[in-house]
Amino acid sequence: MTLDIGSDAPNFTLKTKTAEGLKDISLADYHGNSSVVLLFFPFAFTSVCMAEACSVRDDLSEYEKLNAQVFGISVDSPFAQEAMSIKEGLNFSLLSDFNKKVSQEYGVLYEDFIGFNGVSKRSAFVISKEGKISFAWSSDDPKQLPDFAEIKKAL
Repeated sequence: MTLDIGSDAPNFTLKTKTAEGLKDISLADYHGNSSVVLLFFPFAFTSVCMAEACSVRDDLSEYEKLNAQVFGISVDSPFAQEAMSIKEGLNFSLLSDFNKKVSQEYGVLYEDFIGFNGVSKRSAFVISKEGKISFAWSSDDPKQLPDFAEIKKAL
């Protein structure tokens, strides 16, 4: 992993898809307002990714109490992510890193994942209101979920 605790979080603007259309979400928009939890995941509609997303969905009020905005990020298209979000009733935004730039900047891009080039590793980052990394975790095992209690502790 290339990002250290206390380092500046790389800023980004990614697209999300809602019923109103495509929308840009920028990390910088949250600086000074709330902490941000970034949850990178390999693929939409896969069992472990769906379980992770549904777990966050069911616990989102706990993140809100901690004044944190949660985003899921994958290299899937925003259209596939919207379909997953609708199917599972997700109450947080999924951001498309279709060009793989953000996953690369955060140091969480597989070079080869079961024959696919450029897929996000299951990873979690907490970004403070000041834009600093306060929690960083990544796994080469896509079945391993982040420790959500540790994420909340970092908030």
